[in-house]
Amino acid sequence: MAKAASPGADLGKKGMASRIWCVLDSNGEPVTLDMDKAAVMHRAGIHARDLRILDPLLSYPSTILGRERAIVLNLEHIKAIITAEEVLLRNPTNEHVIPIVEELRRRLPLQTLENGAEALALLERTDSKKSGRKSSVQSDPERGEVTPFEFRALEVALEAICSFLDARTTELETSAYPALDELTSKISSRNLDRVRKLKSGMTRLISRVQKVRDELEQLLDDDDDMAELFLTRKAGSSTLTPALLSNFPASPVLGSKLSAVSRTKSLASTHGSDDDVEEVEMLLEVLSLRTTRFICFCLHLDMVSFIQCYFMQVDGTLNKLNTLREYIDDTEDYINIQLDNHRNQLIQLELVLNAATLAMALYSLVAGIFGMNIPYPWNDDHAYIFKWVVVAGCMLCVGLFSIVMAYARHKGLVGT
Repeated sequence: MAKAASPGADLGKKGMASRIWCVLDSNGEPVTLDMDKAAVMHRAGIHARDLRILDPLLSYPSTILGRERAIVLNLEHIKAIITAEEVLLRNPTNEHVIPIVEELRRRLPLQTLENGAEALALLERTDSKKSGRKSSVQSDPERGEVTPFEFRALEVALEAICSFLDARTTELETSAYPALDELTSKISSRNLDRVRKLKSGMTRLISRVQKVRDELEQLLDDDDDMAELFLTRKAGSSTLTPALLSNFPASPVLGSKLSAVSRTKSLASTHGSDDDVEEVEMLLEVLSLRTTRFICFCLHLDMVSFIQCYFMQVDGTLNKLNTLREYIDDTEDYINIQLDNHRNQLIQLELVLNAATLAMALYSLVAGIFGMNIPYPWNDDHAYIFKWVVVAGCMLCVGLFSIVMAYARHKGLVGT
């Protein structure tokens, strides 16, 4: 059972999903309801497995599902069910969902399918664009194009998620590029940790954008899934035909045909036989059916068009993230080259120190031999030889060090 939620109502125990739903009708009037799963399934005409996709406690990828009576949306924080008459939005108190509710309130009541003249004007504008001719029916730019209710709601959701992901990407770029430039100029633990966190955030954001992009791409590639989103057509042509028939005269092209058939029907009913009347009625029914099918086809093309636009927007966001990832990879390569260069310099320094240690070890050997406290006869009366031993030892050590360094340079182990 659904009931209006009071402002101070308890949202449930800790760890349980919120049951608060915001319901917006075709007039854009929001009503906050506290509904359990059974009430939502009965109201929207969906199964439990579809409602489970919208459970915030479960991790489901971005999904757009078309069902017999509803469209199930799971796009990041946007978890909604769209029917032909209303939108059910989960967790409307979320800071990211509140702007979507306001946008739905603003855009849902602007257009309806009740005005058949506008629908026909849209069809003629579409035909004129394809044929390159100027349309004979002028549209009111303030009223916008005619689209079914579910298309408008779906467009608001796609626009919101594309703007959200693009804003997150812009924030990441604003933080990442200066951090990478600072790391390039100065390699430190602080800068490395900062870039590491930014790269982790970028990886998660790429995954989220990729899921939305894949879902839109799959939707565009499958005509059957796309047709499932047209709830108004599945509800029956009766929702379109009466309004369009009553407004046909507003179209110079289709209206003239219907007017001619209507006049023929009037004359047949006045002066003709019942067979003539039935034949004209059948002709009128066929004409209205073909017109309704043509309108549905054009609306289907319109839906494909705006979904493709948002797909391109998400694809552009993904390209920006891939560019940022390439920039990070290039920075990592540059940092690795710098670190390798420093490592090579340390190895060269170690080689020089080892060569110097070898030379000093030889000199220490001479000092150790002559410093032994062992009596031997040739030590007597040879004090003058001490300076020659010292000088010869130093020259021998320097020569050995020079030979080692020359060999290392010859082999390319040290720089010239």
